[in-house]
Amino acid sequence: MMENLKYPIGKFEYPKTYSDSDIERWIDEIDRIPDQFRTLVQSLSDEKLNTPYRPDGWTARQVIHHVPDSHFQAYCRFKWVLTEEHPTIKPYHENRWAELPDSKFTPVSVSLDMLSSVHSRWVMLMRNIDREDFDKYYIHPEYNNKYALGAVCKLYAWHGKHHLAHLQIIKDI
Repeated sequence: MMENLKYPIGKFEYPKTYSDSDIERWIDEIDRIPDQFRTLVQSLSDEKLNTPYRPDGWTARQVIHHVPDSHFQAYCRFKWVLTEEHPTIKPYHENRWAELPDSKFTPVSVSLDMLSSVHSRWVMLMRNIDREDFDKYYIHPEYNNKYALGAVCKLYAWHGKHHLAHLQIIKDI
């Protein structure tokens, strides 16, 4: 049961290969995320915004603030990969970020606006780079692994849906 609450749409799996149509689909999914968040969040009361989606999990408010934080990191990583040769990215401690005052007390409308803005720029970037650019990669120092932009595109399409599912759990409580 706890695993279903933690990963309501299942755990992410990196693709071994991906096609042009896969990338287009993932970009379309990323493009839709801000509107999907706005639609779902508008139905959440203040009480629901302060409700965790599972025991010891983040509140809806923390989830809403986390997504643009995370997706802005991904957008920056894309830009590093496109402007540097196999950059090593700087990881961040998302759980610590979620505990900071801005993640606990900022009105969610601020992060919904931020999510829309980040996605506008990110989607514009992804739709206008060459297909070969999606095979370029960054190195994640915590995992000592290479992550190609195509796989990262799938990751963040999943990530948005993953956290939308967390918010749906809270809405349905």
